[in-house]
Formats: sequence, C-alpha cells, structure tokens
Amino acid sequence: MALIARPKSVRHEPVPLNPERADKVLSVLSLVLLAFVLAALGRGFGHWAQLPWTLWLHLATMILTLVLTPAILWQRRGTRRHRQLGYIWVSALAITALVSFTLRFTTPGHFSPIHALSVLVLVMLPLLVLSARQHNHDRHRRIVRGLVIGALLTAGFFTFPFHRLLGGWLFG
Repeated sequence: MALIARPKSVRHEPVPLNPERADKVLSVLSLVLLAFVLAALGRGFGHWAQLPWTLWLHLATMILTLVLTPAILWQRRGTRRHRQLGYIWVSALAITALVSFTLRFTTPGHFSPIHALSVLVLVMLPLLVLSARQHNHDRHRRIVRGLVIGALLTAGFFTFPFHRLLGGWLFG
C-alpha cells in the first residue's frame, strides 16, 4: 500500500517593514483621534459616574483599537505578533460595533444612521480575517484601510459635534 504524501503547509515569509504612505497617514490620524478622545475624557472627568457601563465598554474597545492601529500598520506583516495584535484589533472593533447597538442617546429608542456603519463593520470583519488567512494581501489591506477610515476615523469624527458626549466635554 503506497502512502500518499501530503503537501507541506506553505510558509509565507513576513512582509518587510516598509509602511506605505497611506498606512502612515492612517496611523497618525488614529493617534490624533486618540488624543482628542483622551482629552475629552479628561475634561469630562466629573461626569464619569453618570455613564452606563456599556458606554465605557464601547469607549474602552474603541480606544484599544485606536492604540493598536498604528502598532499594527507600522510593523512587519505576517509575523506572529502581527496576527496576534490583528485578532485583538478585530475583536475590539467587533465589540465596539456590537455595543453600539445598545447606545441610542441621540435618537432615544431608535437606531441612528451611524448604526448602519456598525452593521457594515460586523460584515467586513470576517472578510478581513478570511482575506488574511487566504494570504490575499491586497484585499486584506483594502479592508483594513476601509475599516480604519470608516469605523474609526469617520465614526470617531462624528462623536465630536457639540451635541454629542465627547464633543460636549471637549469643547463645552
């Protein structure tokens, strides 16, 4: 009886550290947004006890995602550390999106248009992981950049109008 040799798993080499301009810009913008969020939280210290735990979870996971974004985009891709941080990033962003459905302060009892972004995030995150596992680097990169631009930066920007919590704390 002849044994059929199974092919060895293909080992993909890590991509050298050389962040593209877009990754650098997105990283810097993530850090700028993080600074605004932390400044707003600092200014709103006296109101912290009034916030529901779901909002704290939403803020914590969003802050973690903002911290991890430059850490991931500025390091070598394909390494164990990149994958580990990537899974943490995906998990934090998924929790951020899921918890957002419990937050309905601007339209009490109803979802707002920003919740559509949460649905999109929850659809895109599995595709992000799948594209990474399939070593489809171009698709993976496009999804990451889209999530950073849409879920982090754009959604983050809309937390700072004066009638929103962080905007009121920072500018009020």
